[in-house]
Order: sequence, then C-alpha cells, then structure tokens
Amino acid sequence: MSVPERTARPGVAGLGLAGLVGVGLIAVVGLVVGTGATPEPPPAGLPDPGVFVAWALPIGRFLSHLLATVTVGFLLVAVVLLPSGDRLEGLAVQAVRIASRAAWGWFAAVALFYWANVADLYARPLSDVGLGQLVDFASVFATGRGLLVQAIAALVVALWSHWTFSVRQLAICVPVAVVGVAAVGLTGHSASAGSHMLATTSLVLHLVGVVVWVGGLIALAWVALRRSRRLDDAVARYSTLAAWCFAIVAISGIISAGVNLGSFGGIDSTYGALVIVKALALVGLGAFGVAQRRRLRLQSAGFTRFAVSEAVLMTLTMAVAVVLGRTATPVGEDVLTSPAELLLGRELPPEPTVGRVLVGFYPDGIGLAVVALGTALYITGLVMMRRRHDRWPVGRTISWFFGLAIVGWATFGGLGAYSSVTFSLHMVSHMMLSMIAPIFLVLGAPMTLALRTLPGPRRPGEHSPRSLLRDALHSPVSKFYTNPIVAAVIFLGTLYAVYYSGLFESMMRTHSGHAFMELHFLISGFLFYYVIIGIDPSPKRLSPLARFGVLMLSVPFHAFFSVALMSSSVIIAESYYQALDRPYATDLAQDQYLGGGIAWAMGEVPLLLVIGAIFIQWFRSDAREATRSDRAADRDEDAALAKYNAYLARLEDDSPAPR
Repeated sequence: MSVPERTARPGVAGLGLAGLVGVGLIAVVGLVVGTGATPEPPPAGLPDPGVFVAWALPIGRFLSHLLATVTVGFLLVAVVLLPSGDRLEGLAVQAVRIASRAAWGWFAAVALFYWANVADLYARPLSDVGLGQLVDFASVFATGRGLLVQAIAALVVALWSHWTFSVRQLAICVPVAVVGVAAVGLTGHSASAGSHMLATTSLVLHLVGVVVWVGGLIALAWVALRRSRRLDDAVARYSTLAAWCFAIVAISGIISAGVNLGSFGGIDSTYGALVIVKALALVGLGAFGVAQRRRLRLQSAGFTRFAVSEAVLMTLTMAVAVVLGRTATPVGEDVLTSPAELLLGRELPPEPTVGRVLVGFYPDGIGLAVVALGTALYITGLVMMRRRHDRWPVGRTISWFFGLAIVGWATFGGLGAYSSVTFSLHMVSHMMLSMIAPIFLVLGAPMTLALRTLPGPRRPGEHSPRSLLRDALHSPVSKFYTNPIVAAVIFLGTLYAVYYSGLFESMMRTHSGHAFMELHFLISGFLFYYVIIGIDPSPKRLSPLARFGVLMLSVPFHAFFSVALMSSSVIIAESYYQALDRPYATDLAQDQYLGGGIAWAMGEVPLLLVIGAIFIQWFRSDAREATRSDRAADRDEDAALAKYNAYLARLEDDSPAPR
C-alpha cells in the first residue's frame, strides 16, 4: 500500500532552508577566519568602508549562491522531476511557491552584494554610496554588469513563478535562472590570469553544474521529507541529471583550478589548500551519491537521510567555493603585461603559416564547451538508440561530427588562435562558424535525435522533457524565428550591424564579447540553414522550391557585404589592431581587403553545399510521395486511376461528333 502524499507541514521547507543557511554561514565565517582573511582596519588616513561591508561581501555572495541554487532546484522539481500535466499539481505547486520566495531572497542577496561591492570599491560605508556610484559600477565594471544581470534574472523568476502554474511557462523560468547564475561567472579570477576564455567558460559551466546538481538534491530532500509517493520517479530522473552535472563540475573544476594555480607549485598557497579541500569534498559527494543511489535501487529506502546529509555537505562545499573565490590566486595579475596580452589574454602568437593555422591549438573555452557537450550529448543519444535496437542514419552522424570538427578548428584550433589577431583570418573563422559548420550540424538532425531519446511521459498526460522540447519546437517563438524572412534578416543583417558599427571592436576588446560573437555566428547560421535545409521538426515546412528561392534571395546581400568590405577605405576596429602591434600583416587596409575577398570567395562554398542538399531532399521527397501513391493504389486497386479514366471517357462521350 503506497504512502499518501503529504500536503501539510508548510514549515518544513522554511526550517530546512534556514538550517542550510545557518550551516553555510558558520562555515563561511570559520573559513574566513581560518584562512586569515578577516577584515582588518586600513592604515591611518586611508578611507575605510567598515567592518560591515567587509563581512557583507562573503556573506552576500554565499547567500546569493545558495538562494539561486534553491530557486533552480525547486523549479526543476516542479517542472521536470515531479510528474505533472499541463498545470502543476500537488507538491509541484508548493515547490513553485518556494522557488518564488527563494528568488525574492536571491534578488535581495544580490542587491546586498552589489551594494557592498560598490562600497568596497569606493572605500566608504553603505550609507555613503550614492546613486551615481551604483550606476557607474554596472556601466564601467564587468562585475557590476554581471551582478545586474543576475538581479534582473532573479526578479523575473520571482515575478513569473508567482503568477503562473503552467508547466510550459515555468519551463522558461529555469533557463532564465541559469542565465542569472552564469552571468557572474563572466567575472572573477579569470580576469586576472592568462587563458581568460578557458577560465571564464570553465567557471560558468562549473557554477551552472553545481547549481543544478545541488539545487535538485535540496529540493528532492524536501520531497522526501514530505513522503511523496512520486519520490521514486523523481529520484530516477534526477540521477541521470546528477551524473551529467557531476561530470561537468569535475572537468570544469580541474580546468579552472589549473588555470588559476598556474603550476603544481601553487598547491602550497592558501588558494591551493582550499582547492584541495573542495576537490576532496566533490569526490566524496560523487562517491557518496553513487553508493546511496545504488542502495536506494536495491532496498528502496533510506533516501531521506541520505539526501539531507548530502545537501548539508554540498552547502559546506559551496561555502568553501565562496571563500575560494575571494582568495588570491598564485597566478598574479602581472602575468599579462603588454597591451596585446591584455587584449588577447595570452601572448601574441607568432606569424601565421599554413601549418600553424591548420594544426595549431588555442584553449578557447567556448569552442571546447560546444564541441565537448555536442559530442557527449550526441553519443549518448546514439548509445540509447543502439540499446533499443533502433536505426540511425550513418550519414547524419558523420555530418554532425564533421560540423563539430569545423567548429573546433575555427575556435580552439589553429584558425581560432589567429581569429582575434588578423582580420583576414577572423573572417575565415566567421565563415566557418556561420556558413560552413551549421550546414553539417543541421544535417545531423540533433532535434530529431533528442526527440527520440529524451525521457517520455511516466504516466498519461505528463509533460516530459520530450514533450517540452516538442512544444518548444512548435511554439509561437519558434514560429517567429523559423520564419524565412526573420531567419535571413538575423543571418545577414547582423553582418552589417556587427562590422559596420563600433560593435565589432567593442566585442573584440572583451573576452565575453568575443565569446558572444562566436556563439551568435554559430547560432544564426544554424537557424538560417535549419529553415533552408533542416530535416528536424519545424513549425512550417517549406517546399524545396521555396527553400531554393530564399537561398537565392540571400546570396546578393552577402556578396554586397563582401564587395563593400573590399572597397571600404575605413579600417574596421583600427584602434584594436593597432593596439596589438603585431610584427606581421602590418598593412591593415590590405589585410581587410583580403578578408573581404575571403568572404566573397567562401560564399560560393555553402551555396553549392546547400543546393546539393536541397536537390537530394527534393529527390527523396518525390520518391517518398511516389511510394505512398503506389501503396495507396495497391490498397484500393487503382481507384484513383479508374476514376480518372472514367472522367476522360465522359468527356469523350459529351464531346460533339465531328462533321
């Protein structure tokens, strides 16, 4: 006999969260004192923000991390882990209410942390911080912009989750909250050491992985305390998610620690000691989780005690991470000295040669993340298809991985190493990311593979990950962006918007801007070719002739952009390339002319590839239609043909006799 799901005891979540906050705050204070980072008064005569500001920084950061984790976790439980129909029901409703309250607390904690950062920057108490200084912190400093984005995300989630219980609408809150978490990952230790792109991307992935992993477990512990009869279903789905998160956290943590430590000698520092403590805690959590979930599957008991214990241990680990983020790294800020090194985040590479461009390597975090996650997810889908003895076309698999190989070469390969150094090689990278790689990625049919392998409903009428993806592909937003005109405007219009304004130089001067530009090129190209040659589900399928027409209409706009680039007398991002002071390709005008010529010449390559793909799809569509017609004729013994022949016979009988 199943245990009925409890709906009383509303204070359980509040008491549990208060306990986690208390444990975490004690750990933060203890670690700050233990590492000798307690606030000390400045020398006489220097301004002092005060002890309150000094303690508000680590405490505010910890509270924002913990409350963001709780928000994401309870949203995940409500939308993904607990079975629900179109609208939430039972514990899922209460979970969303808790997520909304946690989001308000998250917003308040971020506001406190933002305020304390401004006070610390200007060395004055909180009461003396003015509105102008608060605004300047976001407009001038990357940390301020990241915190502002996080505060906005927390506010949106708090309001949105308060007013709706629709599964489809709440599913949007989860990525919004994740974006808020990721925003602060664009700042931190990655701004004071080499390999900026790698350190920044690994930190973002680390934060997101921790928040999803820890948040899901905290929310599941709450479900277990409520003795929900749907706990087993939720735990089974969470286990897969936790395994992915653990892998992401472990790999990104190793990369981030390696960048910030610089060498094994950095282990002797306070930062190195905290890294070791955090690493041991994460390894212990992983082993503990695997052992307990195995025990749960065998005995179907003991999850509540395990979940609460692991949630406390994860909270302590989060406290270590907060103090770690405020501890000086062994890699000092004087690693990067020249203007070129400060702009690139690394030493200026030697003069490009064919060999260096073809087989070089540059640790670009965005490219590595896209290729690694794309490879892991696609292989997982293939393995699941194989286990079910389902067939998947080999051509799609080859196309997908060939597209990822092009992405890798254009970002962390030899081409990527020079894409931020010379405009001509940047244009090659741009063409690869926006016009070549997306063709093969689209033909790999990743959405179809996801729809065939994502978890389906566990009971009739449930909104599962598969149904959520299907709804997203046919949503009004998808209909808007997959409109051929909209997709073409995004794909081609941004060429002019980026390069014929100051936007290109601004993005090249910041590592987050460069990362955003790479992602935008790849996504805009994927969207355009998704409409033109996509074989995945789409709100509206264009005929082969219409696809060919959209392609032909877009060709002149790209050609005009290339010609205008070649004939322009204005050097794009001139001050940026002058600051690099590279000893090769010193003629900026000639390098830009070469880049325009490359864009013009390479525009023919995707044209031929897409025409070939459209022709093949057209041929296969006609073949399938002919096969369907033959089968229909076999079923009804050519009824349609007999009807048509009878019609011709009537016409002949009704026609006047010749004179």
